[in-house]
Amino acid sequence: MGRPRTPLLDRERIGATALELLDEQGEFSVPQVARRLGVQTGSVYHHVDGRAGVVELIRERVSASIDTATLDLRPWDTALTAWARSYRAAFAAHPHAIPLLMTSPVRAPKVLAQYEQAVRLLLDVGFPMDRVMAVITALENLVLGSALDLAAPETMWELPPDTPGTENLAEALAALGPGRADAAFELALTAFVDHCRTNVDRSGTPPSPSGVPASPPGV
Repeated sequence: MGRPRTPLLDRERIGATALELLDEQGEFSVPQVARRLGVQTGSVYHHVDGRAGVVELIRERVSASIDTATLDLRPWDTALTAWARSYRAAFAAHPHAIPLLMTSPVRAPKVLAQYEQAVRLLLDVGFPMDRVMAVITALENLVLGSALDLAAPETMWELPPDTPGTENLAEALAALGPGRADAAFELALTAFVDHCRTNVDRSGTPPSPSGVPASPPGV
């Protein structure tokens, strides 16, 4: 028999299957991926560098849903806000991937290219090099925490009837409208971007932590 025209195994199928397992059961193993694909575990290792390689394939698949074109928008704060919303939506679709990917080093070239885009955006507006990754990391913490919140129950506080000492909490919960997670995310995102915006003076250069305007990059 001749070789099949379509390869039985490739990196795309491995990544898709691993993410499918992660979505279903909150975890995955390389032998599970192999079994679902109908191949030997060793065959999977011919295409990836161990479990870490499969994790990066998962990262690539989830991150592929982030609209990188948002980083080309102007002004910069519009770009950052749009990127954050798209980033959140991509990871909210796969909440089990968040703890896995947050605790694994980023190695996937396509994902690193997206970070490069975000870094350039902040450098172009005048953020000093030594503060750029702090801004991006803080934004990611906000985005990924909110993506997990979207997977939580709409009502996270359950008060037994006539619970003493929680009258104000009960009233606040009664006043809580629908879309708690979305409202909280938009509040935090607005505050974050406002903070970044107020730290950029009219010349486009953020002040240093001491409050003295920093020199523009390259000066």
